[in-house]
Amino acid sequence: MAKLIPILVLVICAALGLTAGKFLRPPPPEPAEDVAEELDGEKPSEETKSAEEGADGTSPAMDYVKMNNQFVVPIVTDNRVSAMVVLSLSIEAPLGQEDEILRREPKLRDSFLRVLFTHANIGGFDGEFTSIEKLGGLKRALKEVAQRDIGTDLVNDVLIVEIARQDY
Repeated sequence: MAKLIPILVLVICAALGLTAGKFLRPPPPEPAEDVAEELDGEKPSEETKSAEEGADGTSPAMDYVKMNNQFVVPIVTDNRVSAMVVLSLSIEAPLGQEDEILRREPKLRDSFLRVLFTHANIGGFDGEFTSIEKLGGLKRALKEVAQRDIGTDLVNDVLIVEIARQDY
């Protein structure tokens, strides 16, 4: 019976987490074509779409704010530093918001370091640390804390500009 209690607690916590995630999920964004139809009464042409979007599909009203210094994350194995990971990050933000983001950089750096250290402690920088799955999870976590700390209106995405690992 005593061995079942931790398993039951784990199952209950997982169920509660899934339920909370389902109810707290943001509503899906409205398709841009439907909004344009409602405003104009007609579908936007391909020329209008390409003028509104950049060549890579991103909005041209976005700016990229490079964090001033690199992030250095130690990889600890058997109570000693076995490697160092160095990252450069940038914030994709609406045009003209660079000063506001840089003003809040100390808070943002602290949150980013917490995410990076957690990622390192769970083995995120071990093995194929540049795989899409591992970097995708890290990017999502960085974006979530950035939006939580400085606002969803100021942070569109967090970009990993450079990443390197040095083993000792």
